[in-house]
Amino acid sequence: MGFRVNRKKVADTAASGDPHNDLLITSVVCILLAGIVWIAFGQTVHHDFVNCDDSSYVYANPRTINGLTPANVQWAFIHVHQAGLWHPLTTMSHMLDCQLYGLRAGGHHLTNILLHAAATILLFFALRELTDGGHAVPGMGNAGPDQRTRLQRRDSLWSSAFVAALFAIHPTQVESVAWVAERKNVLSGVFFMLTLLAYARYARSGRFSLSRYIMVLVCFGFGLMCKPTLVTLPFVLLLLDYWPLCRILESEAVGERVRGQLKRRTVACLHRSSWLPLVVEKIPFFVLSALCCAATIFATRNFISAGPLRETLANAMVAYVQYLGRAIYPAHLAVRYIYPEGGLSIAEVIFASLFLLILSVIFFLWRKTYPFALTGWLWFLGMLVPMIGIVEVYSQPTCDHYTYLPAIGLYILATWGAMRLFDKWSSKREALAVAAVLIIGTLITRSYFQASYWLNSETLWKHTIDVTSRNYIALDSLAGTLLEKDQLDEAIAYYKQAVEIRPDFCNKECVLLAQVQSNLGNTLLREGQTDEAIVHLQKALHINPLYAEAYNHMGSALMKKGQAGKAIRYYQEAVQLDTDYADAHNNLGVAFLRNGQLDEAVAHLREALRLKPGYEEARKHLRELGVTAAQ
Repeated sequence: MGFRVNRKKVADTAASGDPHNDLLITSVVCILLAGIVWIAFGQTVHHDFVNCDDSSYVYANPRTINGLTPANVQWAFIHVHQAGLWHPLTTMSHMLDCQLYGLRAGGHHLTNILLHAAATILLFFALRELTDGGHAVPGMGNAGPDQRTRLQRRDSLWSSAFVAALFAIHPTQVESVAWVAERKNVLSGVFFMLTLLAYARYARSGRFSLSRYIMVLVCFGFGLMCKPTLVTLPFVLLLLDYWPLCRILESEAVGERVRGQLKRRTVACLHRSSWLPLVVEKIPFFVLSALCCAATIFATRNFISAGPLRETLANAMVAYVQYLGRAIYPAHLAVRYIYPEGGLSIAEVIFASLFLLILSVIFFLWRKTYPFALTGWLWFLGMLVPMIGIVEVYSQPTCDHYTYLPAIGLYILATWGAMRLFDKWSSKREALAVAAVLIIGTLITRSYFQASYWLNSETLWKHTIDVTSRNYIALDSLAGTLLEKDQLDEAIAYYKQAVEIRPDFCNKECVLLAQVQSNLGNTLLREGQTDEAIVHLQKALHINPLYAEAYNHMGSALMKKGQAGKAIRYYQEAVQLDTDYADAHNNLGVAFLRNGQLDEAVAHLREALRLKPGYEEARKHLRELGVTAAQ
């Protein structure tokens, strides 16, 4: 007995929003998202730490190594951390990892992968919740209300999934996931997505809910405690009010009589209502952002470098275009970029500024027809403001991990733009599906190879030297890697190359140049070339008089020359600048011992052992003095 298959009925059922079908598709999407994250980054569980902030955040930080103790939790909340930043939840996550995995780097990498996967899946849920709200969209023709809803739900699901996939495996994300010290990015990303999801549910609830509002605020507060650059999130919430939530702009049914028949089309986001209530609604968020900005600027005041405003704005314009270029063509990515020698040309700055202006004007003019384009573009521009170089903590023209969250705006713009561009194609969905598979496959492959360069410090810095030109930062860091392996001659050669590239200092790069000079001085000291070492250490202190490491190395150089009294002054300066500098406390204790000041020697040796409980050199000196480590 034959029968017919009603294709229309099957298609309608697939897009009908049936709870069981919906749950199945959502579960499959989540599994696929987690799977592509693992394919791209799973190899990092076999990687080592790298000598690029991993030491100060994890394996050489005595507080972190001691684990998640009550005293360390208190310390995390009341002290600033690397480069003066306050991110207690990030610091505590590193402490917890040390408690769970010790200093086995694979465990720390695994946590980064899991957090990034969680952020990816939460982004999928948040975007689906935000865009699957029953608002009709332009371009659906004569489709009935039920059909529009089904189409919108289907488009929302797959568009949200594709944006999440781009976020998951774009090569510019490698830095945030494969680098243990960038835990602050992936952890803050989780709370960023939770904030978006909570806000979507609050905004979609139809009436004010204090509990949902507080949940949004709490998630935002936790995010700020992971990384202060989330201060732009209230701005993102206002953009979401515009599109896709359409809380600012009301829908209007526009009637047209054509040949005696009334045709109606629902156009979302056309006519403006008041912004004021929605801005007032965000006041607590802006207050938290302002407090976080003030605290961060105060904490980083010794790390900030600022050049002329004209130069800073010029660098910002060019940096925006560079970030946009890497989002489209992610090749020759490096962990450290440097400013071009001689600065930017006027032509580069003019081109970049005009390019950004033209795109901004186009997206503004298209705001009625393509509201998602303006939201995505302003998301990208706005979220990058804290990292674009107007206020510099680190001297870098660009840094790939800065785009971890801002690039989501570009992914939204591209994804919903493609859906609209091919809207009238009869084979639209098949064509977009094939394109999506090709894009995801290409990006996974590129990310896999990019992540492989993070195997260890040596592979990372050699790759950076290969893909950049005259990169003195990479040369300095590679030399440091060789120094750790006691390959002193090779290390000195690379340090000297770095110094030759940047023999003098400038405002933007003084901190890094002081580091290069100090590292070269320390290596020459270990090689026995004390006088030459002192020359470079003096240069380091001239460039940056607040560099504790250079004071410590200078003290060691003077000790080698038998000048313990002078060495004490340099060691004291080092421990004053960095009270948790265990090596400097140990060296100061030894200097006091040589100078016959036994009480002072014991005090600093004990402090070194307190800061670094496994410090055998300090313990040995205390035993020689016949005293215990306990105070």
